[in-house]
Amino acid sequence: MQYVLVSSCLLGKPVRYDGRGVPNGDAVLARWLDEGRVVAVCPEVAGGMPVPRPPAEIEPGKDAAAVLAGHARVVATTGEDVTAPFVRGAREALAATQGRGIRMAVLKEGSPSCGSGYVYDGHFAGRRRPGVGVTAELLRRAGLQVFSEKQWTEAGACLADLEDGNGR
Repeated sequence: MQYVLVSSCLLGKPVRYDGRGVPNGDAVLARWLDEGRVVAVCPEVAGGMPVPRPPAEIEPGKDAAAVLAGHARVVATTGEDVTAPFVRGAREALAATQGRGIRMAVLKEGSPSCGSGYVYDGHFAGRRRPGVGVTAELLRRAGLQVFSEKQWTEAGACLADLEDGNGR
């Protein structure tokens, strides 16, 4: 059986920066939960961040690849450099996939850890920009398919392909 890494907040766990979860009632997720396929992870908590915590964004003009290379920071609204726990959490998320043969993940869109299509621009003004979070970047580098909570149908099709031996 193929397992799937899923952001803990999407399972309703109150681990987001604001102490909330964002439970998702999608049928694909419900089926995976019933089948025991879901491995939950919150990279920020795994990296040592508290709940709640100040919002954080990748600094303006930089991206997750630069963060992982040590050339950019993740900064909280307080001005605190929180790069180390974000990178540590990304590594913990990757470690959770190893030994289980996990080849795909569904992560929370927009997060500086988990975003897979967009992140915020680093100015704390609510402006989005195309890009990925630190964990999504690290997982993709390791060969995982990464989806957002807006892509359950695509994620379900990916899982079916993986189980049929047609892996991407």
